[in-house]
Amino acid sequence: MTQEERCIPSHVAIIMDGNGRWAQKRNQLRATGHRAGLKAVRKIVAYAASLKIKVLTLYAFSSENWKRPPNEVSALISLFIYALNREIKKLHKNNVRLNIIGDISYFSEHLQNLIVCAQNLTKNNSGLVLNIAANYGGRWDILQSAKKMAMQFKNGEITLDEMTEEHFSSAMSMSEFPEVDLVIRTGGEYRISNFLLWQTAYSELYFTNTLWPDFNQTLFDEAIDAFNARERRFGGIHNKEHSC
Repeated sequence: MTQEERCIPSHVAIIMDGNGRWAQKRNQLRATGHRAGLKAVRKIVAYAASLKIKVLTLYAFSSENWKRPPNEVSALISLFIYALNREIKKLHKNNVRLNIIGDISYFSEHLQNLIVCAQNLTKNNSGLVLNIAANYGGRWDILQSAKKMAMQFKNGEITLDEMTEEHFSSAMSMSEFPEVDLVIRTGGEYRISNFLLWQTAYSELYFTNTLWPDFNQTLFDEAIDAFNARERRFGGIHNKEHSC
């Protein structure tokens, strides 16, 4: 299949797993693996933009990651700050819009300010939308949407009949973007790990044993080729309009 014949998914989400194991295989600290993972992020973001993917969502830090050893959590937060300081101008120059999803209230005031500044700098960019899930959990996302709807009902702003899937979706993270077409998980695990539980209801899932720091453009192409080989029926029968 040529590049022209391929159907490029509009929204790709990636669970970037395997940084720690990548480092351990090399007898290095897990933090070294996370730094290597950042290099992979740079390559994949650039390649996604070149493929004209509209939205790329990366699972960077889950709400469960706080359970990791304090030194690793500290290293992850420091790397996040480093990336925001060092990468944002390059993203802006390349017309990438950065969007952070998750409960950022847990982060330091300094990090929260960096996030706000980065999003404001790139908010009018028209190229690839890069969503970074930080302190994010799918259950949290659903719960905060439910709370918003409950408050709207309590205030008399909506009725029970108006509590539709569409209305519920409008209060979710990434409600302004298309639902996820393809989920890629690296690292050899076969689970979603509380990632975008609502938004991936009809996503195609692709798993690879490759550890995230080793994930590259060729492997990204393999995932997209696998996506092209799937028949997407969305609960119905074959429909050419929805085959991509």
